[in-house]
Amino acid sequence: MKTAREKPIKRYGFSIQLPVFCLLFSVFCHAASGSQQDDLDSLRQRISRMQGEIAKTSVSKSEAADALRASEKAISDSSRKIAELSDRQHEADARLSELQKQQQQLNDRIARQQALLSDLLYQQYLGGKHEYLKLLLDNQDPDKVARDLQYFSYIAKNRAAWLENMRRNLDELNKVSENLKTQRETLSALRTEEATQKIKLEQDQRDRQQVLGKISKQLSQQRHEITRLQRDENRLARVVSRIAEILAKPKSTKTKSKSAQRNESLPDNRFDGKPFEELMGRLALPVKGVISNRFGTARPDSTVLWKGLFIKAASGQPVRAIAAGQVVFADWLRGFGNIIIVDHGDAYMSLYGNNETLYKQVGDRIQGGDTIAAVGSSGGNSDSGLYFELRHESHPLDPMKWLAKK
Repeated sequence: MKTAREKPIKRYGFSIQLPVFCLLFSVFCHAASGSQQDDLDSLRQRISRMQGEIAKTSVSKSEAADALRASEKAISDSSRKIAELSDRQHEADARLSELQKQQQQLNDRIARQQALLSDLLYQQYLGGKHEYLKLLLDNQDPDKVARDLQYFSYIAKNRAAWLENMRRNLDELNKVSENLKTQRETLSALRTEEATQKIKLEQDQRDRQQVLGKISKQLSQQRHEITRLQRDENRLARVVSRIAEILAKPKSTKTKSKSAQRNESLPDNRFDGKPFEELMGRLALPVKGVISNRFGTARPDSTVLWKGLFIKAASGQPVRAIAAGQVVFADWLRGFGNIIIVDHGDAYMSLYGNNETLYKQVGDRIQGGDTIAAVGSSGGNSDSGLYFELRHESHPLDPMKWLAKK
């Protein structure tokens, strides 16, 4: 006779035993998880090869801003690690607080049990086993004697149960105390590591200032060179095109006034799950600040047109993803400094440049409103702020047309 656990599952003319079915399902899920990790590793490898190819083609055209590459990347890496360590510290603090509460609850419970046990032992000391003998020798009704003996039997069992319960609580308290010790050691190590990382960040920032001091005049001259601006934009366009090829996701402008406009709203995850093309007229800019340069207008002292927006903002402000997607590029790029590119599906991408810190890395899945970077002036930019682009099938779009009306 088969138990309910062994009952066969019949589908499509054959049957399998439930344990076998569960095993097959488990193997399938593991294989699916492994496949997703393989896809992620493959994406990272292909992006890494692409970055290497770009670096090789840029060597022969070295410019002043390239001297900032190492220090600005180091600042971004150090800041990201500090943020990650801070998050881990918050988690460790929360766990420590939880363990301390558990320890206090166990101590209170054990104290109550010890008080109860003390009362029981005192009563047993007073009565001892004489109560049993008294019942037998008092010539009472046998039925009453039997009931009383049963009563004493229940008391004895309860005493044993209380003792066993207290023993378990003591064992649990020992485990919680050990976990507390381990958690305190972990927290201490995290704080030490964070302090070390902050020292490194300060050194990276000093290195950048030294480099800036040496090349500031050259940078100022090159900012207005048309050929340099064109090379930088062409390089970014090639990066986006190559990423589009790697992702291989086929899909079934009026110029605004250049007057400054302040942006107050920020992105959130309300529209996550919707196709990106449905978000036109519903998006918020990724950072609060003043829009100083518009899509399609000429860059200062040149005929090169802006392919996106420049939003002036204080250094260190959080940069938020405009919608859900996956990070497909996160590195330093000449002309755009520390830049992060997010793929939103159906060949739509958003680009965030000139950052001080990149908090996300290639392959990371993000939601709308997630903090992905911090505002800066990397790449030799003279102003602190964010360069922001939207692209579809590698072609730049006017971000202003995608913003929600106020």
